[in-house]
Amino acid sequence: ADYDEFIDHPFEISDFATMDFSAGGVPHRFVLAGCHETDLERIVVDLSQLCGAHIRFFGGTPPFPSYAFLGLAVGKGYGGLEHRASSSLIFSRDDLPKPGETGMPVGYQRFLSLCSHEYFHSWNVKRIKPAAFSPYRLDRRNQTRLLWVFEGITSYYQDLLLLRSDLIGVKNYLQRLGQMLTRVYRAPGRSKQSLAEASFDAWDKHYKPDANSINATISYYSKGALAALALDLTLRHLADSPITLDEVMLELWRRYGEAGVGVGEDDFEKLVEELSGQDLAEFFDAAIRGTEDLALAELFAGFGVKIGFRAAAGRQDLGGTRSHTPARSLLSLGARIKDRETGIELMQLVDGGAAQAAGLSPGDHMLSLDGIKVTASKLADHLARFDEGDTVSITAFRGDELREFSLTLGPAPATTCYLELDDGAEPSDLARRELWLGN
Repeated sequence: ADYDEFIDHPFEISDFATMDFSAGGVPHRFVLAGCHETDLERIVVDLSQLCGAHIRFFGGTPPFPSYAFLGLAVGKGYGGLEHRASSSLIFSRDDLPKPGETGMPVGYQRFLSLCSHEYFHSWNVKRIKPAAFSPYRLDRRNQTRLLWVFEGITSYYQDLLLLRSDLIGVKNYLQRLGQMLTRVYRAPGRSKQSLAEASFDAWDKHYKPDANSINATISYYSKGALAALALDLTLRHLADSPITLDEVMLELWRRYGEAGVGVGEDDFEKLVEELSGQDLAEFFDAAIRGTEDLALAELFAGFGVKIGFRAAAGRQDLGGTRSHTPARSLLSLGARIKDRETGIELMQLVDGGAAQAAGLSPGDHMLSLDGIKVTASKLADHLARFDEGDTVSITAFRGDELREFSLTLGPAPATTCYLELDDGAEPSDLARRELWLGN
C-alpha cells in the first residue's frame, strides 16, 4: 500500500528448504537457508504449537493473512528482526533438532525462544507501538522511554509461552529465567542507568557499545524482562487486583494495536493502574525510573519459588542452575575476555574488579599469569591454583608496549542466579504459582 509496508516485507532468493503449516487458521511457512541437517517436520509441528499459544494469548485471531519465518543456519550467530507478517532469523545450525532426536536440548530451546520472541513482536512492536513510532520517521532518531515495554515484555513472554505451549517444562523455564536474571545481575551498569534512560538512549548507547558499557548501561531487553516479571508477580500477588500482565497486554492490543493508535509515554502505566485499580506509582518509580535492585526474593516467595545466587564457575557458565559447591573460593579477574593467538584480550573491565585495580585496561593483551601462558579456556584452571588475596604477576601488551602488572586476586562475585521450586510453600502460594506458569 505504501513505502512503509514495502520495506517491512523482506524477501529471499536463494537455495532454501521450506515447509508450510497452519496456526490460528492462517497459513504459516518456515524457510531455512544455509547448510543444515535437521528435522524440518518436527520444527514446524513445534512452531505450530507455539504460534497457536501466541494467537490465543492475544485473543484468538492472527493480525496477518499469512506469516513466514525466514531462517538462516550458520556456524555461529544468533539474532532476529521482526516484520509485520514475517521475521528474519539467524541461528547456529547446531541449535536445530537432528533427525530422530528426541527431548528438548538447550540449543533447540534457544532456537524456539528466538522464534517466540520475534513472533510476539507481530503484536507487540509491529502493531502495538509507541506514539513516537507512529509513523516511523526514517530521517531521524525515533526516541521513546518505552522500549522496555516492547522489548522487555516480549523477552519475558518469549519463554513463558514456550512453557504454556508445553514445549518446555517448568524446570527448563526456571533455568532459562535464571539465565536472564543472571545477565542483569552481572551488569554493574544496572545501578547507573534506569530502564527509561536505557530505552531513550538506545541509539547512542545500546547500539554503540564501548569498553565501559558494562559499567554504565543496562539492556532494556533483559532488565525490561525482569521489570515485566516483577510487574506480573506484583499484580498476581495483590489481593485487590483483578488482572495480571496477561490481561494488560490483551487490553493494550485492543486499545492500541487493533485501533492503530500509538502508545503515549505515560499510557502503559496509566492502563495498568486503571485495569488493576491500584496505585502503582511506587513500583514504576523503582522498576522503570530507579536503579536499585527489585525485591525479587520476596516476590518469588509468594509463588513457591526460591531464588539463589552463586559465583560463576567459568566463562561458559550462563547461570540458571545450582552448581556443586567448590572446595575453594572461585576467583575472578573482573574482566570480560576474548581469545587471541598470543593469549587473551581484555574486552571490558568490571568496576572495582581485580584487573581494574591492578591498572589493566580494556584492549590489553594478557600473555601470561605468574609466568604461564594464558588462554580464555584455561584461565579458570590457572586461577584455581591460587587463593583469595594472593598476588600474581601479569604480563601484557598495551599496544606494542610490554608491561608488567601486580594483581591481587579477589572472589568471583555472587551474581549468577538460579531458581528452584519450593514445594513446601503455603498452599495459596502453590496455587498462585500454578496460575502464573499456566502449565
